[in-house]
Amino acid sequence: MVEAAIRIESLSKTYAGGKRALNDVSFDVPRGQIFGLLGPNGAGKSTLINILAGLVVKTSGKVTIWGFDIDEHPRNSKRSIGVVPQEIIFDPFFTPRETLEIQAGLYGIAAAERKSDELLAAMHLTDKANAYSRTLSGGMKRRLLVAKAMVHSPPILVLDEPTAGVDVELRRQLWNYVRKLHAEGVTIVLTTHYLEEAEELCDRIAIINHGQVIANEPTRELVAKAQEKAVVVTFDRDIAQVPTNSCFENIALVDERTLEITYRKDKVNAGEVLAALTADGLGIVDVSTRDPDLEDVFISLTSAEQEAA
Repeated sequence: MVEAAIRIESLSKTYAGGKRALNDVSFDVPRGQIFGLLGPNGAGKSTLINILAGLVVKTSGKVTIWGFDIDEHPRNSKRSIGVVPQEIIFDPFFTPRETLEIQAGLYGIAAAERKSDELLAAMHLTDKANAYSRTLSGGMKRRLLVAKAMVHSPPILVLDEPTAGVDVELRRQLWNYVRKLHAEGVTIVLTTHYLEEAEELCDRIAIINHGQVIANEPTRELVAKAQEKAVVVTFDRDIAQVPTNSCFENIALVDERTLEITYRKDKVNAGEVLAALTADGLGIVDVSTRDPDLEDVFISLTSAEQEAA
């Protein structure tokens, strides 16, 4: 069996005062994949990432990074992972080049083997290489953090909300770089509030809520679990009265001749919905459907878990 890039077994973290941030969390991050870790604010994602980064001490459980137990082999496990935090963390009075050179020195990388200029170019920061870091824009600072995390060429890169607060072009540049790393075999762990990004990028997604994993599946299989589906129907004449039927979860008038109907595909099929709509003699001239997406799944799972709690 191929060793997981990250293996988390029965991981729990309780802070002073009794607040439990993680409760018996277990999952694997497969090697070579882009793995999404999603959840609402306060779900436990940042605590988990900080444990991987060695910034927070776990209460119990086992964590293995690239085959190295973080307790038994802390140095090797830390060399195997690069973490891009949400917070902007570096000295504002160092230049980007100095920041990367210092980081390389901390990892004991010989001067001849350092790749500061290569990383600056990849992050579109070459023209800012010798400027004080405090003068960089927010998006540039975020990209510098990515370069800093890759200084020691780790096989795993963790990105904690990397595109928060950056513009569309910077997001595009960052994801292009992430895809390049992925093509080179780097395992990516990603947290983001942009669910469309996660759906597009991630091979597999785990959803965490209230410190527990409530879903962990390949992205396509996870999205396929969403039961609500929408269909937009245009009729051959104005709708005198919006029809009602028990098979409709929700129905809305888009314009005088168009309705949008939401139904549960585990209870009825599209044919039954259309039959109910034409029962009053209305003729259908156009039908379009909207399949569920990751946002639908995310809301459904976290809402259901909240209600169960």
